[in-house]
This record gives sequence, C-alpha cells and structure tokens, in this order.
Amino acid sequence: MSDESSSPALAPKAPVRPAREAALQLFNLRMIAAAFYFCLAMAGARSLTWMTQTDGLFDWILEWTTFTRQTFLTALSVLAMLALAEAWLVRSPRAPVVVRGAAIAVGAAVGTLLRFKVANMGDPQAPLHWAWLLSTTLLWLLLGCLFSALLQTLREERRAQAHLVELARQHDRLQAQQMEAQFSALNAQIEPHFLFNTLANVKRLYETAPERGRDMLASLIAYLRAALPSMRQGMSTLGQELELARSYLTILQMRMGDRLRFDIVADAALFATPLPPMVLPTLVENAIKHGLSPLPEGGRIDISAHREPGGEGLTLEVRDTGQGFAASGGSGVGLANTRARLSAMFGRDAWLELEAAAPRGVVARVRVPLRDARRPVGRAVPVDARAAT
Repeated sequence: MSDESSSPALAPKAPVRPAREAALQLFNLRMIAAAFYFCLAMAGARSLTWMTQTDGLFDWILEWTTFTRQTFLTALSVLAMLALAEAWLVRSPRAPVVVRGAAIAVGAAVGTLLRFKVANMGDPQAPLHWAWLLSTTLLWLLLGCLFSALLQTLREERRAQAHLVELARQHDRLQAQQMEAQFSALNAQIEPHFLFNTLANVKRLYETAPERGRDMLASLIAYLRAALPSMRQGMSTLGQELELARSYLTILQMRMGDRLRFDIVADAALFATPLPPMVLPTLVENAIKHGLSPLPEGGRIDISAHREPGGEGLTLEVRDTGQGFAASGGSGVGLANTRARLSAMFGRDAWLELEAAAPRGVVARVRVPLRDARRPVGRAVPVDARAAT
C-alpha cells in the first residue's frame, strides 16, 4: 500500500467524502457477500483434507459449514475495523498506511478471539492456545493488508481514469477555443486580402471607363453588404457562397467584357451544406487573378457542386481555362487560409486540391463531409441551380 499523503502535487486528489459514506463503501452488503464467498471457498479448500477423517458426507458438510462460519466472523471483524479506519481517515487523513494497518491488526485479533469464543460456547473451560491465536491473527493480518492494498490500487486506477476523462474534456474545450480563435484570425486575414483585390479592380475600371466604374461601384456596394456579414460569421452555406461568387463574377464581367464567361451548376438540395465563409469567392478570385487576367483573350470559369457517389461528401469545383500553373497560382494567402479554415472546421474529412485542367487551366477542388452538416448560420441566399453567362 502506498502512502497517499506523499503523492505528488499534480496527482488527482481524492474527492472529499463524509465519514459515513467512506465507511459504507467498505462495509456494505456487496462487500459482506464477497467476504462470505471468500471464506466459503477458503473453508472448502481446507475441508478437502478432512474428507478421509469424517464419518460421512453429512459430517464433512457440517465441518465445511462450521469452518466457514468461523472464518467469516474474522473476515467481518477485519472488514468492520477497516471501514472504521476509512471513516477516521476522512476526518484526519494522516498516515493512512499506519491507520489501515493498525485497524486490520485489531480486527484480526478481535475476530480471532470472537471465533474462539463462538467455537467453544459449550465449553467455557476450553484452553486458549496462544500459538493458534498468534498464527491465525497474523494470517488475517496478511489477508487484510492484501485486500486493502488491492482496494487502494483499484481506487487509484478509477481516480486516474476519472482524471484522464476530465483532462480529455478540458483538452476538447481548449481545442474548440483554439479552433474558434484560429477561425477568427483567419477571417481577419482573408477579409482585407479579398476586399483589397476587389477594390483594385474598381479603381482600374474608374480610370478607363468612369460610367461603367460607377455602375460597378454600385454593384460592389450591394455585394459587400451581403458579403461582409457572412465574413463575420463562423459559418456560411453553399447557397450563400454560390450567390457571392455569382455576384463577384458579374462585377468582374462588367470590367472584362467578353474576356470573362462563367457557368454555375449546383444541386439546390445541397445549398444548406455548411462551408467556411468566403471559400468559394476566394477560389474564384484566385482563378481570375492567376488564370484569366494575364491572358489577352481571357477565358472561362465553371463552378460546379455535386454530391459524391457514396453520398458522404460534397465536391465543389472551380475550373478555369486560364494559363494554368505557369503563374504563381496556389501559393497565395487566400488558398493557404482556405486550407486552414477547412481543416479547422472539418478536420481531415475536408481538403482543397489543385490540378491542371485540359487543354489548359487549373481545377480547384474542395471536398467537405456531408455527415457533419449542421444547421446553417443565417438564411441561404437563393441562387439558380444553373446560372450561365
């Protein structure tokens, strides 16, 4: 048995219990029944040596029963004294090993004397054999110490398991807080990245075509009124993301004219699927900046969203016919933050990958799980299941 008073400061502390509760945790019907079955088994093993010394089966069973009664009296005495020791330790938790050891010794001695008195009730003059008294007391002292050590080991194990469970809960809470903080930081980082690139396009259009610039600014204001609340939320939806991407492409088409064509295909049943805010507009902005803008003839952007064949995930694709990986596409802040946001929201079940398209261009593909879908924040903005320009 280990001395609990010398346990490290970081070890889980035992819960404070009333003395009565501590005693009843040992001296109860379940523990008494366990002690009885132990004595029955011990008496049965001992009585096997008496089978040839008795005059029949009845006498052998009687000897077994009598020896069970005798050992059970000692076991009850040890169990009762150990329960009193536990109650004492609740009020004065000093030297628990000494207190338990002394209680077991007293219980073994008292139980052995009680056993002798009960066995010789019909013979008050029966002599007390001190060697038997000492050997029996030492035997039950050893058995009681083993039982107490086993009990304390089980208690420490349960306490350690409870401590691990509590640590796991704290870890989950801290991880959730960390993910929330990371989500907020990534939102703060991606908002100016997306907004400043959009305002730069408005500025260039004002320099070349003021009338169209004013129209585009009005459209941009309407777009930002819808986009900024979504950027401040912890979650968006596929429907909201598609609407923002369509608005963004419409604004850019006012500047690029025939150099930009786009198509959006999505199943309306998937519009409520949760997504991190600004994921799709970031992919579209990346395709415009690194794919279509450097080409004099421009190109085309196709956006599609469909359920995986197994039904467990949603695949969102942004395919462009730009110049492909010749530029620095895929290394920007927006894509890096998008990957981090997907990981923070869905873990390993979500990812973003880029691959070359044929005959040229890049396909940005996002996969999110559908089984983790939660109720979307806010109301999904309606968007046509198929919108082409």
